[in-house]
Amino acid sequence: MSGSAPGHYPTGDLRDQLAHAGHAVVQAGLVVGSGGNLSARAPGTDECWVTAAGTWLDRLDRGSFVRIRISDGAALDNSVGVAPSSELALHLATYRARPDVNAVVHLHPQTVLLLDALGEPVRLATTDHAFYLRRVATTPFVPPGRPEVGADAAAACADGTNCVVLSRHGCSVIADSVELAHKRAFYLEEAALLTYRALTLGRPLPPVPMDWLRNPGATA
Repeated sequence: MSGSAPGHYPTGDLRDQLAHAGHAVVQAGLVVGSGGNLSARAPGTDECWVTAAGTWLDRLDRGSFVRIRISDGAALDNSVGVAPSSELALHLATYRARPDVNAVVHLHPQTVLLLDALGEPVRLATTDHAFYLRRVATTPFVPPGRPEVGADAAAACADGTNCVVLSRHGCSVIADSVELAHKRAFYLEEAALLTYRALTLGRPLPPVPMDWLRNPGATA
């Protein structure tokens, strides 16, 4: 497995990066067991690695992924016959709609889903939320595994949105790298948690001012 300097994100093989992310999101409680799925592609290519069906995200290794051609969904070099995630269509539709995206993280974060069930939007409360998330879209409920899940998510992110709540199902968080998608997933759940805490206090959470993002010197 490729390594990295202490305190830095793993480098090298995309499967190692996805395995690192999978372990971290389970430890953080953003998904349980074999729920959710992950994928990544090398920039500019027509291929991606996607988690195999039924894999536990905190137990991933290089054998836990299937290599898929994005343009037609065909499995490549799959000599062991492992099936890709049942949500493969979500990943492929996103890559087709967003050539700039190289990682898709699909999870079932509890607070995000609780707010969705209550009909409450996730509010961006901090500068980190605003910088990394910018905005959060929501798609109507579609039973998991159906092609419409991917079609709706791809349509929602076509305008540059990087965080999509799949109603009563989960979220799809995307980025140009596994590390950034991983960060965004964490910030999405943090924003949802702060939103929920404010609601329990009877104080709707006002959004963070977005004007500072127009400042070229703005950093996070």
